[in-house]
Amino acid sequence: MPIHFGTDGWRAVISDTFTFSNLRMVAQAIADAAASEHWDISSSPNMDPKKFIVGFDTRFLSDRYAAEVARVLAANGFSVLLAQSDAPTPAISFAVKNNRAAGGVMITASHNAPRYNGVKLKAAYGGSALPEQCRRVEVYINDNEERSRGPNLMDYDQAKKAGLITKFNPLPAYFDHLRTLIDTDAIAENPQHFVIDSMYGSGRGAIRAFLQGTGCEITEVRGEMNPGFGGVHPEPIAKNLGALTGALGAGLGSFGLATDGDADRIGAMDERGQFVDPHKIMALALKHLVEVRGWTGSVVRTVSTTRMIDRLAKRYGLKVYETPVGFNHIADYMMSEDILIGGEESGGISFKGHIPEGDGPIMGLLLVEIIARARKPLGELVANLLADVGPAFYERADLRLNRPVAKQEMTDLLIKNAPAQIGGVKVAEVSNMDGVKYIMADDSWLLIRPSGTEPVLRVYAEGRSMELVHELLGFGQKVAETVV
Repeated sequence: MPIHFGTDGWRAVISDTFTFSNLRMVAQAIADAAASEHWDISSSPNMDPKKFIVGFDTRFLSDRYAAEVARVLAANGFSVLLAQSDAPTPAISFAVKNNRAAGGVMITASHNAPRYNGVKLKAAYGGSALPEQCRRVEVYINDNEERSRGPNLMDYDQAKKAGLITKFNPLPAYFDHLRTLIDTDAIAENPQHFVIDSMYGSGRGAIRAFLQGTGCEITEVRGEMNPGFGGVHPEPIAKNLGALTGALGAGLGSFGLATDGDADRIGAMDERGQFVDPHKIMALALKHLVEVRGWTGSVVRTVSTTRMIDRLAKRYGLKVYETPVGFNHIADYMMSEDILIGGEESGGISFKGHIPEGDGPIMGLLLVEIIARARKPLGELVANLLADVGPAFYERADLRLNRPVAKQEMTDLLIKNAPAQIGGVKVAEVSNMDGVKYIMADDSWLLIRPSGTEPVLRVYAEGRSMELVHELLGFGQKVAETVV
């Protein structure tokens, strides 16, 4: 089966395509790509072109897979810093930049179901590898296979003895960096009582460890090792956070934070157990960074992220960039411009001074800082935000189609048949940056994105009322039904 190395690496089902044999082939291709003249490390001066960082999450066999990648890299002459235990993806990404490595490999399938594992490839600047770098890896996978060239492999103990594999803890340096971006004094002045749901992922213990000594009273749920994630997808969305709802209902905290399987996404819950989605988290963060910290810079968000961001940015006189879905598009701006904050609806958010990558722990910590400084409960802060730049109701639906449909075919159809109005509200603008987005006269919007890999229509809607959101989603449903 061909291994497709996409923009965020490679994911596959464990024991089906994600095998030790295939992983070694991928690791060899990464080593070949990183050793070639095509591996762009010009954006990171003082680089050690022969150094790699390898980390892993809490999934089944992730630690063994990581050791196997390290063995292949060592056999190809790379010195490898291998995480001593499971760690958040952003901590591994920061370690790549901090240790001036040529790149990094994170063994994770992020928020995917437990039967999956994967490889995330990291570039020297501490974010996801460039599309060209991923393509180069894919070329080497195919090339090596055609030439029946197997991976180089070095005995693990021999590699350790030779100093080519060194175990390390990525968290101390990561925490030192976070202390430059999070106001721990403000948190210590008003310590918070809250719950963290790590969803059995590799963010477990990180936020609690960072806040040690601040006086915060923290309960962590689903923080033990459970490679099956308790049968729940480790994605921090409302339907998956029963454990967090229960903990808050039992009085274990006045708000909750949740990170996904590899801790590059954030979700939250207020004191009443109401889910606080990434749209609201990003808007609250933008308000805080500008109004409390006095920071400036441009703002970047994906096409599927709330326009509350735009309304706030307009008030502050900040430029807003809209990108296709995927944090790699946000990262491009973060590396080339003065970006204050960048984020997407799935919970990947980062801000000025940090690596160009979604980071669950830092956004959770920023939310703790926001609540501590405001001296108001999270529910009240959200209510104030919505009264100020809302109302904004949001829902997303993934609709199955009767047959696969080409992305371009669906895009052309949606543009050609754009409605004059939906739910009695005029369609003011049509955008086809990523799928088709109908922007309404009242700033509500409907985004329809055909999946490029399966017969699914992804439909996102933000409206000024729940009724309008349902009208918008209903329109998406009708579109799905026309595909026969």
